Amino acid sequence: MNEQRRQILEMLAEGRITAGEAERLIDALGREQPVSSPGAAPRPKPRPKYLRVVVSSEDDFDGPGRINVRVPLQLLRAGVRLTSLVPPQALAKVNEELHRSGVPVDLTQLKPQHIEELIEQLDDLTVDVDQPDAKVQVFCE
Repeated sequence: MNEQRRQILEMLAEGRITAGEAERLIDALGREQPVSSPGAAPRPKPRPKYLRVVVSSEDDFDGPGRINVRVPLQLLRAGVRLTSLVPPQALAKVNEELHRSGVPVDLTQLKPQHIEELIEQLDDLTVDVDQPDAKVQVFCE
């Protein structure tokens, strides 16, 4: 129990404040931001679990539309591990098709440690696109 709560309970026990006043004071303490002690280590950010893509639009023909995609990042990790099972000849053909389509990705260079670095960088990613008739958001949660 912190010092401030103990003081409130002592004042209540001594009869200096009523139970209602003590309750209001304790509630007010709960609303305050806790001050971390100088020796306390900062809490690590929780690891993101999902990549979210949200699209909202006002379409003149069909009315308002909304797309909400929530992709588990674990699926991304599993996909990277599965690439190690694909034969090198098949990866070469996939890479050729990706490059031909304008996607400069070399799947032979994709390693599990790279995906963790990518996910760490995605954690800081937030993309908001506002247009008069649409809004697009991409973020991790």
